[in-house]
Amino acid sequence: MNIQFLGAAGTVTGSRYLVRHNGTTLLIDCGLFQGIKALRLQNWYRFPFPPEKIDAVILTHAHLDHIGYLPKLVNEGFKGPVYCTEATKALAEILLKDSAHIQEEDARRANKYGYSKHTPAEPLYTINDAKKTITHFETVGFSQPLTVNGGALTFYPAGHILGSAFIKLQLGERSVVFSGDVGRPNDLTMKPPHPLVPSDYLVVESTYGDRLHASNDPMSELRTIILDTAKKGGTLMVPAFSVGRVQGLSYAISELKEKKLIPDIPVFLDSPMGIDVTKLYCDYNSEHRLSKEQCHRMCKGITFVRTPQESEQLTMNPHPKIIIAGAGMLNGGRILHHLMAFGGNHRNTLLITGYQANGTRGRTLLEGAKKIKVYGKYVNITCAIRQISGLSAHADYSELITWLKTSPSLPGQVFITHGEPAASDNLRRVIEEELSIRTTIPEMGETHELS
Repeated sequence: MNIQFLGAAGTVTGSRYLVRHNGTTLLIDCGLFQGIKALRLQNWYRFPFPPEKIDAVILTHAHLDHIGYLPKLVNEGFKGPVYCTEATKALAEILLKDSAHIQEEDARRANKYGYSKHTPAEPLYTINDAKKTITHFETVGFSQPLTVNGGALTFYPAGHILGSAFIKLQLGERSVVFSGDVGRPNDLTMKPPHPLVPSDYLVVESTYGDRLHASNDPMSELRTIILDTAKKGGTLMVPAFSVGRVQGLSYAISELKEKKLIPDIPVFLDSPMGIDVTKLYCDYNSEHRLSKEQCHRMCKGITFVRTPQESEQLTMNPHPKIIIAGAGMLNGGRILHHLMAFGGNHRNTLLITGYQANGTRGRTLLEGAKKIKVYGKYVNITCAIRQISGLSAHADYSELITWLKTSPSLPGQVFITHGEPAASDNLRRVIEEELSIRTTIPEMGETHELS
């Protein structure tokens, strides 16, 4: 068996791992590269292995950096099944269509205003491509082994988002676990990850491999920021990932209101995708901590903003309010229109609640930039920039180590991926020092024999 690391090596996005064994070829995750331009450009390269030769794709979860390249792979010739959990399929149908819509709109806007270097600007894939891709999906239950080309495949809950899983793959005499993104033991909404199962090898994420999450109560921090912004008569803008982060924020705000800890400020969820995902929480109640009553309260206290016209009207609303909108790293979506409308007023606040990849507008603002480029124009930013890290759905390095220790027997070798170089190297050091496991940080394109 061998693994070729075709993404998430030296970077946090673009998860793609090609596994070969005795004529069987499997692809674990198929994500978009995000962040700096050099990474984004890789989305336009041809896949380095004939897609029609891949027997199956296996998905850990539905975030775009793990599934967002699938329509491109299908367009290039992939014809096999895409295995995932039931909730992952439900989410992927929403996310892939939304991703395609955004790309089509970005291409349309670039052609209209002439700021693309390509004539004409084209989307990476279309909504029809996304719909075609979903027809390849086949769902698998948690802890139910599936036979794939003579091997065995098993999904276990990872506690990151709805449907998220770590995957054990047994091919011949060798087994390997792919962690996907590992959730936290005390997440606001999600249940903790299933204990790690024994395997010969482990491919583990390192998004927060060099960080410990703040011990501060995120609900208390959120309350303070809401009160501070409301006192100034301002608007609180929260860029948020539509899967996981939107729901965590919505739940937190609804609980603060229920307990009378914040005033009844209007809350707007300006994300059609986020709205659809939020409704799924009622369908997959067994995968998260929230009761049906809490799910209902989370939804009823928010004004859902679906149409572009409603979103545009919101930018002209001068009253204090909270706007939750995608995208989470300010790399697209409706949050950009709100940032253009409200970012130049010191009374307003932009609240960052999730990981910001290198090269994204979110990272640029956290690093102190007072001007950013949006749709080909520079926008002055004078609003307050605040950050809460305790809402992260990724385990930090201490939580990752604790998760590894839940296995009855440790793997013989660990491959560290899905992290920036400093984060991956710190996790490598901690694993080697605390667990005495041989650890490797693969480079992009490298192939490693599992023997």
